[in-house]
Amino acid sequence: MNGKVIGIVLIATGVIGGAGVYYLQEYGFYETIVATSNDMVQMTSVTTGAPETILYENFQAIDATSSPIRYRACFTTPQSLAMMTETYELYDTAEPLNAPGWFDCFDAGAIAQAIDDGEALAFLGTANVTYGIDRIVAVHQDGRGFVWHQINACGEEVFDGNAPPEGCPPLPERTE
Repeated sequence: MNGKVIGIVLIATGVIGGAGVYYLQEYGFYETIVATSNDMVQMTSVTTGAPETILYENFQAIDATSSPIRYRACFTTPQSLAMMTETYELYDTAEPLNAPGWFDCFDAGAIAQAIDDGEALAFLGTANVTYGIDRIVAVHQDGRGFVWHQINACGEEVFDGNAPPEGCPPLPERTE
């Protein structure tokens, strides 16, 4: 009889723990970002090397303070890809990261496939938006756009406990 009670308690604890972890990963830490200014979508200019605001509409975004790579956003833009390729820095190593299932405007697999197929292009939004993390902007030919944060080469080395490679900005005091 005691074995059944212990078994039931263990199973119930596992189910409750699993449900809690699922909830925290999918919903618990995310907050909706409201577009409070006109500079919510920026891309790095080829000529100045600085982020510049692009024209956008229908902005939706989420973020979480639990990790610097949880930022995701969707928008539309009237600007053409041809103009963007002349004006903004392309990002060759773009790898969209999955968003929670309820943030349905952002499908990382579809975005990655569109980039691979040439239907969308990835641009550098802001380098080192947080040390070692770049903001990436991908835009489809039809004007749909997506934004996410991705670990850059400096971040990969530093987050693994190594010294930053040449060309990286100095480490902020809190990560040294």
